[in-house]
Amino acid sequence: MTMDLLRVAAASVGSIIALFVLTKLLGYKQMSQLSMFDYINGISIGSIAAEMATTVDGSFMKPLLAMTIYAVLVYFIDLLAVKSLKFRRFFGGRSLVLFENGKLYKENLRKAKIDVSEFLTECRLLGYFDINDISMAMMENNGKISVLPTTGARPVNVEDMDKNMQGVNPKKPSRASINVILDGIILYDNLKYTGNNDIWLKNELGKQGISDVKKVFLATVDENNKLSVFKELSESPDNDLFQ
Repeated sequence: MTMDLLRVAAASVGSIIALFVLTKLLGYKQMSQLSMFDYINGISIGSIAAEMATTVDGSFMKPLLAMTIYAVLVYFIDLLAVKSLKFRRFFGGRSLVLFENGKLYKENLRKAKIDVSEFLTECRLLGYFDINDISMAMMENNGKISVLPTTGARPVNVEDMDKNMQGVNPKKPSRASINVILDGIILYDNLKYTGNNDIWLKNELGKQGISDVKKVFLATVDENNKLSVFKELSESPDNDLFQ
């Protein structure tokens, strides 16, 4: 029993050392920006290391050899990805345009495996409570959403500080845009919260040439009571703009 415990302890130390060495060889990508392939590889190597540490009646060298083979394969695949755009897109994935210039792409949201509510949540986490403040939003190949704000919503810089700020009240409270239509369904509680009703909503939709609510993918009301409508689009840009 004591020998088994000592072997587990020794194997645990050995697996940690092996993981550290292999991670150093593969680079820091395993610890930060994981692609789908990196994620699968990390799980596989970690599982083998755990088995190597806890198996008391097996060979120490077999799981170590398996870990090494995984690491070598990943190393050569990374080399191919650097040299070939097709390999890089196949193993690393592609970025997807989710929103651009007032267009919300439902098909690309589906490809990214997120719905419009999750997308809006990610935008709020990035500091954008009004989708109209966003010029472009993309799902990167590491699973994170990056946002390009409109000119008026970009962070303040030194040049902006020198501009004339007369008429601006910095203490004026602001309100996030409220969703009133989601996936073709009117959210009546949200609509009531904005101080409006379904008659107002239908009139505003009519002004924008929309008679069928089911064709609306998303509609929001901002703090100025302006209705922004995003129709359900069949198109979806498939080109990767940054690769």
